[in-house]
Amino acid sequence: MTEADLPAVMAIERATFPLDAWSEGMMRGELADMPRTRHYVVVTVDDEIVAYAGLAAAADQADVQTIAVLEKHQGTGLGSAMLTELLAEATRRGAREIFLEVRSDNPHAQAVYRHFGFEEIGTRRRYYDDGTDAIMMRRKLGD
Repeated sequence: MTEADLPAVMAIERATFPLDAWSEGMMRGELADMPRTRHYVVVTVDDEIVAYAGLAAAADQADVQTIAVLEKHQGTGLGSAMLTELLAEATRRGAREIFLEVRSDNPHAQAVYRHFGFEEIGTRRRYYDDGTDAIMMRRKLGD
């Protein structure tokens, strides 16, 4: 992902996360830390950005920052492909474990993460702007 991708990325962000979308300033801050502690990717279909994902990594830990896919492209494997890339990048950077938060009202995403070997480790109460809890998940890497 580059700054030139931000208009399309921000449109996907607002469509995917209408209640708690990141601001463009937040996203620019993430990009400013690439490649030092961040790794962001986009997926294009017919020259249109339709999905993006980001990773934060420092020392032996990593965090999935975000994964978003335009609704019309959900269920096509793009999210899984991006998660696979984030896991590979975390491993390349020497992370021993990777964490994420997922909305408690998003069972589909929870199932995808479990399929990838993530385990629930706790709950962050009222984590999202609308008061929804976040389920905290972790996967060990490199074993």
